[in-house]
Amino acid sequence: MKISIARPDDVVKLLAFREEAAAWLTRLGSDQWQRPYPADRLLATIEAGYAFMVMDGEVTAATVTLTPDAEEGLWTEVELSEPSAFITKLTVARTHAGQNLGGRLLDWAGDRAYSTGAKWLRLDAWTTNEALQRYYLGQGFAHVRTVLEGGAVNGGPRVSGWLAQRPTAPADHGFEDVSRSSSRS
Repeated sequence: MKISIARPDDVVKLLAFREEAAAWLTRLGSDQWQRPYPADRLLATIEAGYAFMVMDGEVTAATVTLTPDAEEGLWTEVELSEPSAFITKLTVARTHAGQNLGGRLLDWAGDRAYSTGAKWLRLDAWTTNEALQRYYLGQGFAHVRTVLEGGAVNGGPRVSGWLAQRPTAPADHGFEDVSRSSSRS
């Protein structure tokens, strides 16, 4: 499998990918990702070079966003003074579930962050998705705290404020990483 940077023409594919994941989460009883993700925000992330796709031949098997930018209001000034990378929107296609693809993507993200000098790989997870939180703990992340206030709309409740981190490190993730080249092959 190859990991590459998403391109602007991948927006529709990635939005559909997220809708598939939201439907699966609903079947599990989770309220995570029930609002459609704004296409313009996704496009901005892609254009910044922060959105990545795992391709299994011509099939999108997974996606993740890896950015140097923290979501406002989650991390303290002291934490933000430490070199970090932040993962969001980690999603694995149901066709590729059960193959540790998510774990390998986390290892890839930690490896890539390490190569840029980041000390921490950090994330915020859905505050009510305890299964997801257990998953990240099982992947070596340590829970930092849960932020419940200061959501995007009028400072209301935050839905994705369960914060976790793990040290970055070189990793044998098994992907052919073509993300540093300009084209996906």
